[in-house]
Amino acid sequence: MKAFDISNGDTLSVVLFTDVTNSKELLDSMQAGTLEPEVALLNALLIPDIFPVLAAAHKTLLSNSRGSLTTRTLHSELVYNYSGSKHITESLKRCGISDSSTYVLAARFNGSPDEMKAISALISGKEIELEELEGKANLAQIQKHYKIPGPELGISSLADAITCRIAARDAL
Repeated sequence: MKAFDISNGDTLSVVLFTDVTNSKELLDSMQAGTLEPEVALLNALLIPDIFPVLAAAHKTLLSNSRGSLTTRTLHSELVYNYSGSKHITESLKRCGISDSSTYVLAARFNGSPDEMKAISALISGKEIELEELEGKANLAQIQKHYKIPGPELGISSLADAITCRIAARDAL
């Protein structure tokens, strides 16, 4: 588990899991609104680096401070903002977990150590280090989802390209 300062004392605590076996149950609980503690569960195959997730988290907290969340909860807003798409359902399906997800990034705003332990207990999988994100990311799927052409990667990193799309989505 790792915690990052986002802004004004708000933090984002993240835990990366591989070999997850209970994605269907997690997804069902999340959709029913009974997942406790509340957490954002992202498809880690679409995350080459933690920086774009932190950019999406900052954008989420900014929307929350303005009272302008697009989704129902702070944590679903994080998944929505990470997606780079303006379509809520598509965003949550593509960047959130599915029934068959085995590689998951769990993220919680202002998570206490006890809440993060509870989240780790909810997920049946092996906790791994965040440094493994880059090596396990599905680069072809990321490029397709974010529409990143090959020449763009000649001048910037994949994480930078995703972050630019997250930041610019509302302006386009």
